[in-house]
Amino acid sequence: MKPRRKARVVAFQALFEVDQAGHDPEASLGRRMQEDPVPEAQQAYCRALYHGTLRNLPPLDQAIQEIAPEWPLEQMAPVDRNLLRLAAYELLADASTPAKVTINEAVELAKLFGSDSSARFVNGVLGTLFTMRDQIASKLEASISDALQNRGAHGIAESSQGG
Repeated sequence: MKPRRKARVVAFQALFEVDQAGHDPEASLGRRMQEDPVPEAQQAYCRALYHGTLRNLPPLDQAIQEIAPEWPLEQMAPVDRNLLRLAAYELLADASTPAKVTINEAVELAKLFGSDSSARFVNGVLGTLFTMRDQIASKLEASISDALQNRGAHGIAESSQGG
């Protein structure tokens, strides 16, 4: 598995755990990174993606709900909901990753973790989100690049090396 995908998988699994089990966010990510180590060069990216998504849940959820109003978040499959949150944040906050790559990665994770219809659903929502990104991005707290450049309260490192 490529390093960036590994970082996305670990961040997704921790988000899913917090969403479904209500576990402590820091403990969840720590456990996931211990059980399924992320390459050192991508650990900061994993943390920035995870914490950025958590910090921005209200605007991300609102954007997802506006795009898919027939699927209330609480009725959406938990895998789909958390993949959409994570990918939406990456799509809106990470200028270093092309949108096509972000969407494709989310679709691949939906195939891996979701139902038969997850990939198509995730692709459709993220494709629409991409066209609306300028309106939504302004509502986010900070970009991934900002989080990577500044040490945050969540132990986000300064490194953002490739992947």
